[in-house]
Amino acid sequence: MPHAVIDTLCERDARRIARHAPAADAARFLHPAQQALLHRRGWLTMLAPCSAGGAELPLPHVVRLEEAVAAVDGSMGWVLTLCAGAGWFAGFLAPDMARSIIGTPRVCLGGSGAATGCAEEEGDGYRITGSWDYASGAPMATHFTLNARLQRDGQPLLDVEGKPRIRAFLVPAALVQLVPSWNSIGMRASASHSYRIDGQWLSKEHGFTISPAAATAGGPLYRYPFYSLAYVTLAANMAGMAGHFMELAEACMRHRRHARAGLPLLDVPEVANMLQDRKDAFTAARTRYYTVLDDSWAQVAAGAALDDDAMQAVQTTSLALVAVCRAAVDALYPYCGLYAAREDSTINRVWRDFHTASQHTLLLP
Repeated sequence: MPHAVIDTLCERDARRIARHAPAADAARFLHPAQQALLHRRGWLTMLAPCSAGGAELPLPHVVRLEEAVAAVDGSMGWVLTLCAGAGWFAGFLAPDMARSIIGTPRVCLGGSGAATGCAEEEGDGYRITGSWDYASGAPMATHFTLNARLQRDGQPLLDVEGKPRIRAFLVPAALVQLVPSWNSIGMRASASHSYRIDGQWLSKEHGFTISPAAATAGGPLYRYPFYSLAYVTLAANMAGMAGHFMELAEACMRHRRHARAGLPLLDVPEVANMLQDRKDAFTAARTRYYTVLDDSWAQVAAGAALDDDAMQAVQTTSLALVAVCRAAVDALYPYCGLYAAREDSTINRVWRDFHTASQHTLLLP
């Protein structure tokens, strides 16, 4: 039986994550205590199917946990989200393969969605060659996911529309070469490095298709659309970081005076109203986002498929929440003083993490 997974963030764990976040940022990877917590709580397999040894938590629980972790440390929240998200792919693997992978000691799945490699048909499998970028949590990954263009005899295989056929694969880390490349100003501890594979052969069981129709696990998680899951989990991270930033910004503002008004910043009506407006907008957007998420999950859990309108609602409310988060962070930062520009301050780290994470392609306005 899969072990029980704690699906909320307790104060003790939050303090532990926060205590090691500065060192993780400086070292450019999660602190060993943070890594140990991810494994001990079972969070990295919380989206993997129970049949494979995962927790298969309800999506709304997962999203709230990811937001809570991101609100303490953006890099750890991001690694949790992306690596647990890769664990979700176990629900589309052959059951024996899924059990083997999820049963790996200290299992952690990382990877990339870009089809920047090729998979040449060879015997009862494929020979994989290519390079991929932005594998969050790469140094602790036991397996890597990737997309590759299918080939036969060196020629691309095409679909019915004449486009290259793409297949997803899950590859043991022993076949992967890590390429240190992550040098961003923020999300430093996510260690989202590149990786490459040079002509390694994989059996066909390492390939999979991400589609409800191709799911090998029967739970509602694997009938929830991939892009809808991606939008809600990424937006949760942005909300966590933005909420943390607003708390830190308000604390900074309590200690500053408005030079022209000669008053504490929060005693200046225009400033106090601006802060409250940003907080209210954030609360309203977050409430709408969770309402749509919970409704969409209830629909899938009841056995129905999300139609186009429902999927659009998930995307729209996720991006609306991200937009409100961007507006709040950008509006409040100028009021936080030079302390917020100090690289060793918590608020600066949160600011850097937020703006780096917000560059994800799915979060474009």
